[in-house]
Amino acid sequence: MSCLMVERCGEILFENPDQNAKCVCMLGDIRLRGQTGVPAERRGSYPFIDFRLLNNTTYLGEIGTKKKVKRLLSFQRYFHASRLLRGIIPQAPLHLLDEDYLGQARHMLSKVGMWDFDIFLFDRLTNGNSLVTLLCHLFNSHGLIHHFKLDMVTLHRFLVMVQEDYHSQNPYHNAVHAADVTQAMHCYLKEPKLASFLTPLDIMLGLLAAAAHDVDHPGVNQPFLIKTNHHLANLYQNMSVLENHHWRSTIGMLRESRLLAHLPKEMTQDIEQQLGSLILATDINRQNEFLTRLKAHLHNKDLRLEDAHDRHFMLQIALKCADICNPCRIWEMSKQWSERVCEEFYRQGELEQKFELEISPLCNQQKDSIPSIQIGFMSYIVEPLFREWAHFTGNSALSENMLGHLAHNKAQWKSLLPKQHRSRGSTGSGPDQDHAGQETESEEQTAREGDSP
Repeated sequence: MSCLMVERCGEILFENPDQNAKCVCMLGDIRLRGQTGVPAERRGSYPFIDFRLLNNTTYLGEIGTKKKVKRLLSFQRYFHASRLLRGIIPQAPLHLLDEDYLGQARHMLSKVGMWDFDIFLFDRLTNGNSLVTLLCHLFNSHGLIHHFKLDMVTLHRFLVMVQEDYHSQNPYHNAVHAADVTQAMHCYLKEPKLASFLTPLDIMLGLLAAAAHDVDHPGVNQPFLIKTNHHLANLYQNMSVLENHHWRSTIGMLRESRLLAHLPKEMTQDIEQQLGSLILATDINRQNEFLTRLKAHLHNKDLRLEDAHDRHFMLQIALKCADICNPCRIWEMSKQWSERVCEEFYRQGELEQKFELEISPLCNQQKDSIPSIQIGFMSYIVEPLFREWAHFTGNSALSENMLGHLAHNKAQWKSLLPKQHRSRGSTGSGPDQDHAGQETESEEQTAREGDSP
């Protein structure tokens, strides 16, 4: 059914009284359709998943009254989104850092291009505003505000929308993860083999895509949405469900904030499409597709970064690397990310068990240990991609640093494996390795987004 435009908050529309409510237009969560014809979702376009539904034989789409559906929506998200809709944004200062933050956070920003940048400390120093603060700084330092004639107040409003649209209760897929990916992307954009070819548009696209690549993530994976008949799975026909939602939500926020409204129509259309191409590339199910293409380019030596198409491809690769770079960080940070992503997996597994659903791979805390998950992830997902990235960069100092951390962290996790698995796991051919490969395969579905550490 078609979704009609709503002016009020909290409206749920039906084409006739007997029809299932398949589109919940909550608090301005209107599916916006602009000149480009690209549908855009607004914040909260899918509310927090209410797992009480899973106890019932009926799905959300079969609930026949507005009142019943409204009761299932999170009051917290309703209150938050309705405040944003009315233009009431959190009272954060527009300055990058006001005087209360003084030395430490400002000093950290001066070293934002260093690989050992501690995003957890930075988030604490910025009072939970790491993503907004980081992006404001990077847009300024890259000259994007001046080049694109961006209004600073509008930029800040847009970034607050993005940051607030991440779910802070997610152990992993939250605004701190987005800030971490953005900082990594900034480091990759500075790689000499790439930096000299990048245009201001390339840089802005790379930073925006990194910041918004997981926006409004529910803390569960695509297979979970499919097997619970979530409306987003139906909307995107079970294909790159979360990535499509992240992209369309980002477009909705760009249009609502009018951040790019002063730019030519053709340019904004191009920006929206390229953002989609970048964010959709983070779907872990497409890992082999991108890795095969990258290997072929490097083998044939036919990358021409003067060409916009090839530059865009390398931006996709850079974003994919940034998204799964946690195992390449120093051990202390990498371990934190690993524990966070596994905690998110285990929470999903507990829900699946509670509601008598099949437990997804990687999500069974009794069978899937953190060390085994991480070793499989590093071996089958991270190492192959980062080896090719190092090839592309000509084994730059940063690439060598990342691969060094990766080898060290993998050894650390191996030392933490249960004793009975160590000897088999270290050979690369025993059952433990087969299980790691199986885990990684599902991480390609589960974790697009279990991108972790």
